[in-house]
Amino acid sequence: MSNVNEEMKNEEAGAASTDGAAISHSSFPITHSSLLISHLLKEHWGYDDFRGIQRQIIESVISGHDTLGLMPTGGGKSITFQVPALAMDGVCIVITPLIALMKDQVHHLHQRGIAAAAIYSGMQHDDIMRTLENCILGSTKLLYVSPERLSSQLFQTKVRHMRVSFITVDEAHCISQWGYDFRPSYLQIAEIRRLHPDVPVLALTATATPKVVEDICDKLQPPHPTTLNPQP
Repeated sequence: MSNVNEEMKNEEAGAASTDGAAISHSSFPITHSSLLISHLLKEHWGYDDFRGIQRQIIESVISGHDTLGLMPTGGGKSITFQVPALAMDGVCIVITPLIALMKDQVHHLHQRGIAAAAIYSGMQHDDIMRTLENCILGSTKLLYVSPERLSSQLFQTKVRHMRVSFITVDEAHCISQWGYDFRPSYLQIAEIRRLHPDVPVLALTATATPKVVEDICDKLQPPHPTTLNPQP
């Protein structure tokens, strides 16, 4: 799993760093992907350039690498999975424990003209079915779900029929028993990976000790671990 570790004291917009990045085995020319993601960023978010290590994380995911991104709160984590979700075929499954966050992000994505949906507790069964079927039909680019949803037989059955671009694990420290907010439901992520073993995983967290980082990589079971070491 690529380990993208950001330790930046000054996060000025547009200040992107690519020094020291080691990216290999790209699924398509990196120059093409760089132009594409820059275009998507400008078209949907209005920004001229990425900041921090956003670009490096995005290019790692697009290249098919399992990636662990360590970014501080407010560092623009959502951009690192929303942009590649638009650049890649299929639906990106975003796993997050924060229902308020998923509702807010889906709302803002709709305002930007991006097809996104969320499944959370309290939804009617018909609404859940409609949301899952839309993902199977290819009309949704990002699907937000809680980690508890992963154990649902209905969800797993429907995911088998989806074309999944990649899986994003937000608050990834929750998968580690050594983390400060361990959630057993996160362990179900490995089961979802078995349904789509060739799909890359992007794990995001604000902070993690080396022991937690090692545990995250172990629990997510990356089949082809690689290394990406950008300099801050």
